[in-house]
Amino acid sequence: MTITQPDLSVFETLESEVRSYCRSWPTVFDRAQGSYMYDEDGHTYLDFFAGAGSLNYGHNNPVLKRALIDYIERDGVTHGLDMSTTAKRAFLEAFQNIVLRPRDLPYKVMFPGPTGTNAVESALKLARKVKGRESIVSFTNAFHGMSLGSLAVTGNAFKRAGAGIPLVHGTPMPFDHYLDDSVPDFLWFERLLEDQGSGLNQPAAVIVETVQGEGGINVARAEWLRNLSELCKRRDMLLIVDDIQMGCGRTGAFFSFEEAGIVPDIVTVSKSISGYGLPLALTLFKPELDIWEPGEHNGTFRGNNPAFVTAAAALDTYWADGQMEKQTLARGEQVEQALRAIADEHPDLEPDFRGRGLVWGIEFADKTRASAIAARAFELGLLVETSGPQSEVVKLLPALTISPDELDEGLRTLARAVRETA
Repeated sequence: MTITQPDLSVFETLESEVRSYCRSWPTVFDRAQGSYMYDEDGHTYLDFFAGAGSLNYGHNNPVLKRALIDYIERDGVTHGLDMSTTAKRAFLEAFQNIVLRPRDLPYKVMFPGPTGTNAVESALKLARKVKGRESIVSFTNAFHGMSLGSLAVTGNAFKRAGAGIPLVHGTPMPFDHYLDDSVPDFLWFERLLEDQGSGLNQPAAVIVETVQGEGGINVARAEWLRNLSELCKRRDMLLIVDDIQMGCGRTGAFFSFEEAGIVPDIVTVSKSISGYGLPLALTLFKPELDIWEPGEHNGTFRGNNPAFVTAAAALDTYWADGQMEKQTLARGEQVEQALRAIADEHPDLEPDFRGRGLVWGIEFADKTRASAIAARAFELGLLVETSGPQSEVVKLLPALTISPDELDEGLRTLARAVRETA
């Protein structure tokens, strides 16, 4: 595909140097539909990025778009803080009837603000308020957001350095497989909890991702998650599952922790909960933890009514039966087979691939190869990002609604990018 030089001057001269994704994909996007994006010069890109997991149902999903347009055209409430609205009621009822009740989950729903890091901040604040303790345990290579509380439980040194102040009250522990299974699970963690001389204050909570997306597609075993849940119960710590990127069906089930059969005390949800890319975040917690005073945690944009509309439509359309989960798992098998073929074709590159549902990653012995593959994929019309502390993993995050043919097209392009950068 021939790519002409786009006019990026206003972005380069006026926009802050902090911009990042646009550096990997140096073009000006104009339209998007389903699993495709189009730039202003008419080039087509198959999207295996999906808004960093915010577009599980694709770009401009027609069912969600119709619901949103109808709501706007009838002058539905756009901004309502946390006031009661018909849009919020419809979402809460759909969430209760389609998501919570069928899974026998007792959670209360909190709208903490429009982004994932808002949800994490409120989860940490609530855990500390409930337990009367400050310390939070997180895991190596975790990513939980860019505000100060979320950064304190994030592992990436580059992102942590941006805080500009000490990040305190967080203690990292080894994630599953971090020590190559050479040490029994949680041995170090339990010893610190038992030892009065360890220096570890009794934690209020543990926060974990079942699959570390930004950390390099590190997949926790169901057994490891169950053991973590039991440890939290024994040691009087709350378990927080950050399901911001891996929830809303990304791993197959609506919540990524369902496979492990656990019920976390607190769950954070964002990204694809609105279904349309509109900002929305939820903090879910067991009713006995709901000790907030009115207004103790608030925000101007926590009640995003257009997002409630598209979120309810997404639940009604995709989660009223079990078809979405089955489809995602089937598409995941298709990805796994393609990655295995790539690995078999390039044994000299020492590839390693891993994932669940429709989140996958592949890395190579040469840590710089992932960035080269992603750059070549863009030239070939495929959007993929990298993840991991050294950007060493090619990360695949296609829409859950992608067709088998579209998925095959993207996987063939990825295989070509690997081949042409080898």
